[in-house]
Amino acid sequence: MYSLLQVVAVVIAALPMALSVAHALELPGKMRLDERTYRTVQHIYYPGFTIGGAAEPLSVVVTGLLLFLVPAGTTAFWAVLLAFFALLATVAIYWLAIHPVNKYWMEAASVGAPGAAFFGAGGKRDGSQPDWTELRDRWEYAHVTRAVLTSIGLLALVISLVV
Repeated sequence: MYSLLQVVAVVIAALPMALSVAHALELPGKMRLDERTYRTVQHIYYPGFTIGGAAEPLSVVVTGLLLFLVPAGTTAFWAVLLAFFALLATVAIYWLAIHPVNKYWMEAASVGAPGAAFFGAGGKRDGSQPDWTELRDRWEYAHVTRAVLTSIGLLALVISLVV
């Protein structure tokens, strides 16, 4: 059971890592886009990345379960604890930095009921029109931060398998 949960944790943590690294790798090219092109490109992400994003909270839950099973005080324990906090931080960054930007980008988009509920979550904007480059920078650099954190989380989980 424990070994299976270790492998499951690694596999589940790999998906958010892959998605966030993909976003980070696009940064140099996307920073050169004008507003119209950037906004057009942004809309291609939401169907697939929203589904893949479900692995993020699941990775926190599975890593949290693993934390209860790994012997306390061992190197594996500290590696799993590091992974847990790194993965938890990625979820927090999504909701605090990225989701509000996604919500803004998606205001005029036609999405189904599940998408409308998801992108409608969170507080309301103050009504002012934000500068698109500020939103772009927030979105892009938050994804780079998440790429670093998810990579740390995945690496820590893999290390916990071999120590």
